[in-house]
Amino acid sequence: MSESAPADLVSRTWACAFAPPAKLPASADVVIIGGGIVGVSTAWFLAKQGVNVALCEKGHIAGEQSGRNWGWVRQQARDTREMPMIVESLKIWRGLADEIGEDVGYAQTGCLFAASTDAQLEDFSAWLETADEYGLDTRIVSAAELAQHVRGSAVEWRGGLYTASDGRAEPHKATPAIARAAERNGAAVLSACAVRGIETVGGRVSAVVTEHGTIKTSMVLCAAGAWSSMFCRSLGISLPQLKVRGTVVRTAPADSVLDGNLFDDHLGIRRRQDGGYTVAHGTILDHSITPSTFRFAFKFLPALMQEHRTLRLSVGHDFIDEWRMPKRWGLDSESPFEKTRVLNPEPNPRAVRGIRKNIDTVFPQLADTEIVEVWAGMVETSPDVVPIIEETQKIPGFHIATGFSGHGFGIGPGAGKAIAGMLTGNDSGIPLHEFRLNRFFDGTPIRPQSSV
Repeated sequence: MSESAPADLVSRTWACAFAPPAKLPASADVVIIGGGIVGVSTAWFLAKQGVNVALCEKGHIAGEQSGRNWGWVRQQARDTREMPMIVESLKIWRGLADEIGEDVGYAQTGCLFAASTDAQLEDFSAWLETADEYGLDTRIVSAAELAQHVRGSAVEWRGGLYTASDGRAEPHKATPAIARAAERNGAAVLSACAVRGIETVGGRVSAVVTEHGTIKTSMVLCAAGAWSSMFCRSLGISLPQLKVRGTVVRTAPADSVLDGNLFDDHLGIRRRQDGGYTVAHGTILDHSITPSTFRFAFKFLPALMQEHRTLRLSVGHDFIDEWRMPKRWGLDSESPFEKTRVLNPEPNPRAVRGIRKNIDTVFPQLADTEIVEVWAGMVETSPDVVPIIEETQKIPGFHIATGFSGHGFGIGPGAGKAIAGMLTGNDSGIPLHEFRLNRFFDGTPIRPQSSV
């Protein structure tokens, strides 16, 4: 299936005019801060259960990383702590379009990690034990079988890790579609509506204060992505979080060299619904050093050591911008969330050149295929590269769901189901104990199992 592909197909998600709410609900059972896929999926599951929920997004639904990611929906090579959530998420993705009555671009087309060396292939093989534990169809494929899935490559691979049941979806479609489904089930989805802070009575949440007024509530979920640490800090809650910039390109429709997702040392590439490809560099992520880098450096050391080959460090205006950012602000005046409604970093030109070179190297038949759109996104990450999901001890009624570390799109619907269960007290069957915030402060070893 193809779609019309204007030049701003992806970027119009965050480049369009803001649409403030015409009316603010006076109260809600739950208020969600953040209109990414985790927030809107939670709102959808709550609304289906009859919960009165309001979602507040300072900019656009899917305006940041939920609309800018690669669009992979994979179980393969996940951290074991995420496995129950992603397995459930895949079940939801498979029936999502039929349930909400909108196309989300989902297709079950498989995921392939290609190995250039025997050592890489051996590392991939080690994950098969996890795959077997969760009943996945993941297996090691030979170089000959890999060539059946990836057509015309000029790179010689030793083999690969392949999960046929994994898939892909279109980020610019999926999150807004889930948000509309939540609205149809009764949720109030409010864009251009920044939450400045919360009010408490007796130490418990009693309301959120937005730029347009106050919403009374006893339960708040902060699913604010890269903004979560700043928001929590204003409440006196330390939430370890750093950001890395990823640069992505979209090509024009081109020859079919693969149907699903492929990752190797050169690139991460997936077939798009419109017949083109979404492509990222295989070995470049940018981290602009900020005061948060130093504040959380010790907790992030294991992740930084793991990513040292792909991470490009720099110091620039981001350091000064964060240094000047207030730690707290009055709830009756403009907040930092209104001053920067959309976190919209510039793409890394070096990464774009590298992507172009690597496309041509791996797939010579795509050498004349035009890159029609380029963007970047800020990926927020936790020290162990898995989410933080829990009710805070400091402020009863205030919950956090952040730190998805580049995994949030695929895992989003499953996370929404699990978080809705946490908020309502209904057992979703998805364990959340491993995602408690206090693991970073109670002496639990910080051990990333996967990468951003």
